[in-house]
Amino acid sequence: MLSGQIVGRAASIYDNGFSTLTQSYGPEARGGACTAEVVISDEPIGYPYVQNPEILIILSQEAYTKYGHGLSAETQMIIDPDLVKPDPSQNPAPLSIPATRMARDMGRVVVANIITLGFLAAVNDLVFPEALKNSVLTSVPKGTEELNSKAFELGYDYGLEHGKQSEGTNG
Repeated sequence: MLSGQIVGRAASIYDNGFSTLTQSYGPEARGGACTAEVVISDEPIGYPYVQNPEILIILSQEAYTKYGHGLSAETQMIIDPDLVKPDPSQNPAPLSIPATRMARDMGRVVVANIITLGFLAAVNDLVFPEALKNSVLTSVPKGTEELNSKAFELGYDYGLEHGKQSEGTNG
């Protein structure tokens, strides 16, 4: 949910666009299924729900099973390969970043979503990387800005190095 808020804020506040955010939680109190849908446009948005996603970030097998099929060939999917095992015949193959493992190596698994946003900034021009980073830094709890900045940069650098969909190997 935080990632969706950060992307929407980056687009609307730091990148001078428009965005809407809808969120849906499963019945569980914590750790259950949830989804955040962000619509970004250069013009005011008349319908706030995603109809044909351009980007899909999937961080659980349950979400992949529910949302990872029947997508347009133009939809860019990003997964954490430690959490999601995609269908090997999926074309194009999803981009992947081991964000949870990278966050664990940083000593704070909670920054996995920020690592993923850094990766997103490197592999897609949805919003300017600096706008997304500024949004991260104004969205995280006070006192964690340095940790989150490092997490964003780690994901960004990983994306620059490993994020090409056309290479055939993803992360």
